[in-house]
Amino acid sequence: MADKNRGTFIGGMLIGAAIGAVTGLLVAPCKGRDTRKILSKTVTAVPQMAEDISSSVQIQADRLSTAASDRWHDTLDRLSTAISAGIVASQSVREPSISDRSNSNTVDR
Repeated sequence: MADKNRGTFIGGMLIGAAIGAVTGLLVAPCKGRDTRKILSKTVTAVPQMAEDISSSVQIQADRLSTAASDRWHDTLDRLSTAISAGIVASQSVREPSISDRSNSNTVDR
């Protein structure tokens, strides 16, 4: 869900930047020719900005994935240790010692 929100945010940011740039250039007090040159340069720069942002997001996603995987393996190790300890503890409670068995046999007689 966080990845979906992140993608939506980045998409909105890019669209907002493009709209802001176009609006700013159209309202600017420059000649039409100068405004078109600036607009052309801006339009040319947008794909590069998008690529840079995409690369940045991919790097961050890789880092998060690695961190999540590491935490998952640590959690599995702790869970395995806890389960093993629980099994050992339950077996020691279920199996009375030899001295306990001999005492219970004498009481029954």
